[in-house]
Amino acid sequence: MFKIKKQISGLYTSSVLGNLSLTGAWVAILAARGYSLVEIGIAETVFHITSLIFEIPSGVLADVFGRKKMLIVSTLMRMIGNVIMIASNNLFMVCMSIAFMALSYNFSSGSGDALAYDSLKLAKQESRFERYESNQLIIYRLCSGISTLCAGFALAIGHKLAYSTDLITGIIQIAVLASLHEVYAAAPDNGVPLGRRLINCFKESFAFIKEVKKAFKLMLCNSFVGAIDILLLFFLQAKLPENGIPEWGLGIALLFMEMGGIAGSKLILKLSKISYNWIFAISTSFVLMGVVAEHSPLYWVMALGGFISALGDDALQVRTNAILQDMFPSEQRATLTSLESFSFSVIMIVLSPLAGFVFTYW
Repeated sequence: MFKIKKQISGLYTSSVLGNLSLTGAWVAILAARGYSLVEIGIAETVFHITSLIFEIPSGVLADVFGRKKMLIVSTLMRMIGNVIMIASNNLFMVCMSIAFMALSYNFSSGSGDALAYDSLKLAKQESRFERYESNQLIIYRLCSGISTLCAGFALAIGHKLAYSTDLITGIIQIAVLASLHEVYAAAPDNGVPLGRRLINCFKESFAFIKEVKKAFKLMLCNSFVGAIDILLLFFLQAKLPENGIPEWGLGIALLFMEMGGIAGSKLILKLSKISYNWIFAISTSFVLMGVVAEHSPLYWVMALGGFISALGDDALQVRTNAILQDMFPSEQRATLTSLESFSFSVIMIVLSPLAGFVFTYW
């Protein structure tokens, strides 16, 4: 029998296992291995090129074959990426590992939210989705913060052992995902060829975007603000040590910046009466304040800027996702959620290498 509390708890547990890692500060790990910020920017670009190619197909597969199955595939992709990173000894292998990490993100990005929303909808509790999204972002930020707090430990034990621990959590995560209930799966094929079913899902999703232009505008606005914040926090992992932060303080500073996202995720729940336009304007201002603070010679000002930027980004993310999920039809929910991630990847492909040069030489 379907129990919504067990279902949502399982999704939360899976998120914890998927985000809690000794390798959260992967930029710092690569920098410690001798890779330059430009090379790291290239690896980040590979991540988003992979996402650009596979993001929407992964959403279609989730809508046709089931969201739970694709969440399990996501975990397997991450584990393959971990194995490649353990064996890596050059930029090509690093980029290959990053590509599998991107595939992991692709298969989970649309599937998780789609499974959660349709689970809540089945229980007639879809109004709780904004709180669910807030909690998921809190889990992401908290786990990312704890992971980066372990940056010094990861550097001390070496990248091979650090990435090996992710294989263990991956096995546990698969067991948790296997216990979830598949709330929505595509209707029986009724003789329709598999290829046609996939194409139909793809076409219907883009027909929705064409008809409901507001949804696409929301995706682009949210993706642009999120891209700036993510790049800022990534490169601050390498910039803070350059500005004199003590080794023992790096993890603490990175955790502090992630706490900004938690603050934003909680704060937005108390601002339900404020219009989206105001939320967007305020959030964008906060992210830009973080970018300005990154150019300060004082590392504590840089960290404070990262905190403020994360606050604005996650507040906007929670509100945008709640609005979009209310608009999406269930039959294409994972595909359309993936389309938002697709727009994010397009923006990141342009900004990632540019950010590498800006944060290095400006």
